[in-house]
Amino acid sequence: MEVTPKTGFKGLIENWQSDLIAAVSVSLIALPLSLGIALAAGAPAMAGIFSAIVGGVVTTLYRGGHISVNGPAKGVIAVILLGIAMMDDGTGQAFNYVLAAVVVSGAIQVLLGLLKLGRLADIFHSSVIHGLLAAIGIIIFAKQIHVAMGTKSDSPSIIQNLVDAVLYIPQANPFVVIIAVAGLLLLLFHSKISYRFFHILPAPMWVIALSIPFVYFFNFFDKHTLSFFGKAYEVGPKLLLDIPDNIMDSIMHPNFNKINTIEFWTTVFSLLIITSIESLAIAKAVDKIDPYKRKTDLNKDLTGIGLSTIVAGLIGGLPIIAVIIRSTVNIHNGAKTKWSNMYQGLLLLLFIVVLSPIMRQVPLCAFAILLVYTGFKLASPAVFKQVYSQGAEQLIFFIGTMILTLYTNLLIGLLGGLLLAMVGHMLLARVSIPRFFKMIYNSGSNLEKQADGSFDLNIKGIANFLGILKLDKLVSQIPTGANVNIDLSETRLVGMTYMDYLIDYLKMQKDAGGNVVLKGLDSHVSSSNHNRALKISLNNSPTKLSPRQVRLQNLANEKDYQYTNQVDWNTSYLKNFHFFEIRPIERKSNCLKGSFKDLNVSWEIADVTFNEGAAFTAETFNTTLMVLKLNKKIPIFSMEKEGVFEKLFDRVMAFTGYKDIDFEMYPDFSNKFLIMGNNESEIRSFFTDEIIRFFEDNQIYHLESNGEALVIFDKIKLARTDETVAFIDYSKKLVSLLNENLKFAP
Repeated sequence: MEVTPKTGFKGLIENWQSDLIAAVSVSLIALPLSLGIALAAGAPAMAGIFSAIVGGVVTTLYRGGHISVNGPAKGVIAVILLGIAMMDDGTGQAFNYVLAAVVVSGAIQVLLGLLKLGRLADIFHSSVIHGLLAAIGIIIFAKQIHVAMGTKSDSPSIIQNLVDAVLYIPQANPFVVIIAVAGLLLLLFHSKISYRFFHILPAPMWVIALSIPFVYFFNFFDKHTLSFFGKAYEVGPKLLLDIPDNIMDSIMHPNFNKINTIEFWTTVFSLLIITSIESLAIAKAVDKIDPYKRKTDLNKDLTGIGLSTIVAGLIGGLPIIAVIIRSTVNIHNGAKTKWSNMYQGLLLLLFIVVLSPIMRQVPLCAFAILLVYTGFKLASPAVFKQVYSQGAEQLIFFIGTMILTLYTNLLIGLLGGLLLAMVGHMLLARVSIPRFFKMIYNSGSNLEKQADGSFDLNIKGIANFLGILKLDKLVSQIPTGANVNIDLSETRLVGMTYMDYLIDYLKMQKDAGGNVVLKGLDSHVSSSNHNRALKISLNNSPTKLSPRQVRLQNLANEKDYQYTNQVDWNTSYLKNFHFFEIRPIERKSNCLKGSFKDLNVSWEIADVTFNEGAAFTAETFNTTLMVLKLNKKIPIFSMEKEGVFEKLFDRVMAFTGYKDIDFEMYPDFSNKFLIMGNNESEIRSFFTDEIIRFFEDNQIYHLESNGEALVIFDKIKLARTDETVAFIDYSKKLVSLLNENLKFAP
């Protein structure tokens, strides 16, 4: 691990080059998305740019994070649309009223941060928040699909907008649809294109850039009609982005005349809740993928975002939040300090001044398809499947919140979803209403300090989202890096949000050098095998092993291996491999350990749960992998099947110093495998004739070296017992061959 970058102006001077390079990539993504978000929200296009610039410049000057990127995000679209619709009084001031709500919500955020109430976001049930975001995704999709089709639905109902999208297909403008479909194909296949030229620009910029030739070909600059299969369709400047020649002409100011109305305060609190929850969740998610393991001061970050939101609202911008996609790109492109956020804001200002003549040639449907794609991802079948994998009850909370939000508004949807989750917990716990609340707020949970300096945290009663703040008060008394035993044996119910908090705390303590043990859940039952699933204790019967676990236990007994089915939260060693360096690992389980004694090599096979993406967009995956501790120095490299661009394979490696290495004497091997690494000469020495022939003749695995060990896995799924045996046999052959051929010093 490199030395942690300096903070403040010393960090700016020391890391300006890497931060600036990362900011270029971030700003190229932020430019089209910021414009698209503003248009989708019914706001002037420049409102999104103002928000991105303020989020970059102002937030950087006062923030609690280190490497996240701030600006407008899709989560606010539905709230802005709602605010404009509720406060439209026919005077043309609807968006100005919303700007006033933006300013007030920012001021409340500042107050919450100063009062150190950033942790309030933890009390919102995770499945309810996911349901809220799915509803936002559907709202975005329902509104923007019409722009992408060249149709229009005047209904205020989101459901009717979706129905109209189907009914109006015969009326769709084919010249608009052609551009939208071309953009959609680019978004779908950009990551699968192997030509490095196509990775110079991020996918959203390609969508914008390649839409412009269509505009010239169809001549959108002049109002006229074009014929398609004998039917005439109107095209013209109204289909293009409209931004003023002078940026100053786009500045708008808030109007506070609606401050005494329920509509105004509904908008304020909707903005406050959505932006605060999303920003704080993303801040914690970015901390997990920060290569320097720095922690965000959530209260300071909330204050900084609030200050920026005030400034944005005063000049006509959208609310500011931390943005996960841009933050991830920022990290992957080598940013080291908070100043990369400022650079991207300044670059956006430069781009919009220099590129504004070009941006006026971009069709609205190109921005719309970016948002259609985003909206679909927020509420795709994969999201429903992921929520269901966390438990059947989570799917009920998720769908209930989503439907309630779609038929009312975000604030009612959130409150109704939380009420649904609370009632669900009451029914699952099977206790009376008074006893339910007593088991949350007067449960007898306590913290004890032991003579050796460790702490015992005994949690009792109902442990759900309503008790998060009480739990936070208890753990705040534990020093950072201390050893902690967390006993949940006396709980009646442990909710998913509560488990989220405990596991995040566990990881934080481990990163600080402490050892945290979670115990007492063996007699709890769950509707899912997800490690954070809701758990209920109905009896004291021990958990039975699954058929697969029984087979693994029998294999261990037969071969004299060590086996445990218990969850192991200590996954820090896997972070030494590039694949897991940027993917948060949840846990290990079903660990099988052994050694090749005659070869002086130890190994471990385990089921690993990890996340791809972060915060609300994260997907959870399970795989069975093997770690081989070689006790020899070997080059650092990664080997993957050539030509298969799995979504989990990190193509970013190709742009961070890693190089695809071909072996001209072995064209079949080079065609079959993608070998990547920094030190080409050492890697070529490692891949001897015998080793190359071994890989050509045997099963193709993903194989990666961290310099002293290898991690090997096949597919992103759990291995069967016979596949586990094949792992061991494959590895023994490989290690024997390496011992014969390696010339590296031990």
